[in-house]
Amino acid sequence: MKGRIKKISLSLAMCFIVAAIFLIAPISSNAATNSAAINLASKQQVIRGFGAASVWCGALSDSYMDTLYSNIGLSILRVRIAPNENWNKGDYSAWADELSNAKKAAARGAIVFATPWTPPASMKTNNSTIGGSLKTTSYADYAAYLKTFANYFANNGVKLYAISLQNEPDWDPNYEGCQWTADQFKDFIKANGATIASVTKIIMPESLNFNQAMSDPTLNDATAASYVSIIGGHLYGATIKDYPLARSKGKELWMTEHLLNDQSVSACITTAKEINDCMTVGNMNAYCWWWVISDSNGLYNKAGVLQKRPYVLGQFSKFIGNGYYRVDAASNPQTNVYMSAYTGSNKVVIVAINQGNTNVNQNFNIQNGNVSSVSSWVTSASLNMAKSSSDIMVSNGSFTASLPAQSVTTFVGNLN
Repeated sequence: MKGRIKKISLSLAMCFIVAAIFLIAPISSNAATNSAAINLASKQQVIRGFGAASVWCGALSDSYMDTLYSNIGLSILRVRIAPNENWNKGDYSAWADELSNAKKAAARGAIVFATPWTPPASMKTNNSTIGGSLKTTSYADYAAYLKTFANYFANNGVKLYAISLQNEPDWDPNYEGCQWTADQFKDFIKANGATIASVTKIIMPESLNFNQAMSDPTLNDATAASYVSIIGGHLYGATIKDYPLARSKGKELWMTEHLLNDQSVSACITTAKEINDCMTVGNMNAYCWWWVISDSNGLYNKAGVLQKRPYVLGQFSKFIGNGYYRVDAASNPQTNVYMSAYTGSNKVVIVAINQGNTNVNQNFNIQNGNVSSVSSWVTSASLNMAKSSSDIMVSNGSFTASLPAQSVTTFVGNLN
């Protein structure tokens, strides 16, 4: 009997202990423990847009441009300044294809900027479009050359948003290229920046790996810095990071080229995370993918088939317009989930990326702005910027949504 009483007493004690544990420990809930705050009152950098390059793609068709710059909503086009020895003789035929592309992009609301891979060979130390550097005696001619290109576009209906001085000056490829040092940039811009800046904005240095040392001397020279509007760079071998010096001088930061030779869904979601990092970690104002047409990394393959990556770009570009602002938001509210938020045109836009292999629920809390509902669009393995059939109601600034595995979801709400 005593043994049975002891067993009963022991069982009751265990029950009390288990009950106490449940009372003390919080019940796991994605909505409760992973809430992501979006503070609309805390504006960060202005956004210029998202785009791609038509470089060496020839004259693109209206069909391609309708898809990319209307349906997908890309808002930036990067064109190439082909080396043109006849630039001062009124022969601009080398630039005709890119003018055609620029016209089509501009007609669909995009801004256009131009990049040279090399100056004309006659201006270079080795008299070749491959390798070498710009002769100091050609500095003034090269500034006039870039101004002529900008004027050619403007006279034919496309006002360039900006013009670059050189693609990847810190890389010596076996194709068109031209090497520059940081001091050469500073000296060139100091003496000739006014010529170019009189017709369009200057973007530089478009370093291979966003090497800030390539632009520091220019930014630290008051005269040279006054002519530069945008610090552009590429991400080959680079770690995305902020550039406080450039921002302190009032310069925008643009990621102007990157590629990944992988068209898989997972690789495309990696690109989404990269875009998000450029906005949130790098405080960048624009992001441009490399190449409209390519089998390994193009938005279209050479057979004319649209790939997955343009839809990933579209999750940003379709909804975040030129002049929108990024606002403070929880950047990594739970494992494998990354997000950023924006406001403009009396809207709030939230982009949420799920890099994981399972669906997750995510709660969002919109602060300092009144939104009654949000619409959503999803790109995943099976969906391409697919709009949800019904809106999600927002209660006291909060809503919860499921983020599919390996996906990008964009939520858009009207501010009341």
